[in-house]
Amino acid sequence: MNKQKRLEIFERLSEAIPEPETELNYSSTFELLIAVILSAQATDKGVNIATDKLFPVANTPETIYALGEAGLKAYIKTIGLFNTKGANIIKTCKMLIDLHNSEVPEDRAALEALPGVGRKTANVVLNTAFGHPTMAVDTHIFRVSNRTKLAPGKNVLEVEKNLLKFIPKQYLIPAHHLLILHGRYTCMARKPRCGACCIYDLCEYKDKTE
Repeated sequence: MNKQKRLEIFERLSEAIPEPETELNYSSTFELLIAVILSAQATDKGVNIATDKLFPVANTPETIYALGEAGLKAYIKTIGLFNTKGANIIKTCKMLIDLHNSEVPEDRAALEALPGVGRKTANVVLNTAFGHPTMAVDTHIFRVSNRTKLAPGKNVLEVEKNLLKFIPKQYLIPAHHLLILHGRYTCMARKPRCGACCIYDLCEYKDKTE
């Protein structure tokens, strides 16, 4: 796929999705961090149901830490892996309080040092909260990148590096959400909606549907 075709793909996606943003509900960087930790192997909708009840009660490192693991788990028990996530979130809150003045750090290494925060979560926070040109490769982005041949790769890190290399500079920040939303609602896993796709003629997928 050449440079011009990639540029046109993002021009069209931007027209189709004029306000690309996360579908997780949050009103602060800390709330975003907690929501993203909870979203691993869970749906945004499921996370929102839980955090819509949690955040009005506790939405700072201090207030969530004060809940304790048992108190927190009562709010997030509908989310997959809630035991592990709950334990990690309590530890993360303690680290934010002790090491970062209760603020979410704008630094990859510091973010990845937090329990429950891996490279993908750090990328989401850096991109969505701080406006960094990072690419958090989830299942949607991995699928779209390989299926369209936009930035193919054998694993998520390879796709991430190729996307950062190939995406036109002016689209580096919104690209993360453009690709997620395109994958979630158009280029779906089992049956892509090729007939309703704005980049149908630019996509290099061999098994297009009608």
